[in-house]
Amino acid sequence: MTLVEKRNTENEIAGTGLKPIPNDGNHRCFGCSPKNPYGLKMSFFTDDQSVFSRVTVPEHLCGWDRLVHGGVISTLLDEVMSWSAMYFFKKVILTKTMTVDFLKPVFIGEALQVQGRIREQISEREAVMEAKLLNPAGEICARSRAVFALILPKLSLKMGILDETTLKDFEPLIGPI
Repeated sequence: MTLVEKRNTENEIAGTGLKPIPNDGNHRCFGCSPKNPYGLKMSFFTDDQSVFSRVTVPEHLCGWDRLVHGGVISTLLDEVMSWSAMYFFKKVILTKTMTVDFLKPVFIGEALQVQGRIREQISEREAVMEAKLLNPAGEICARSRAVFALILPKLSLKMGILDETTLKDFEPLIGPI
């Protein structure tokens, strides 16, 4: 996605009354880093009930001919669930398990919307999240459910999951270290 396409997508979502979720982007995540040249460069917005993103998958990430590769669809769903968990629980997260139902074909070059939300909080350390991917007609093309580990920021440092610089970049989202 070019910078112009990214701005147009952000403006389109911003016009819906959704508020942007901060992402300084000083990390290399394939899904959400604006600096990863091969990534999806996802931006996220919320209505404080769910987290949303709009993305147009580029041609080089296709599976069959014009279809979005299933691994990329899984990444879109995992990413929106991850950001939902971080936003709502204010913790660092790791995906523990994830299932995906592929319901309809997803095409390269279409403006897709992904939506994530909390399904249930199992404990202080675990939550079930769910997500759906919609095509431009608003049809659900894929859905997912996942269990996430919820990790305190200081523990993520100790475990080597994130370094201090990256963790500081996520402070606007998860709070101080």
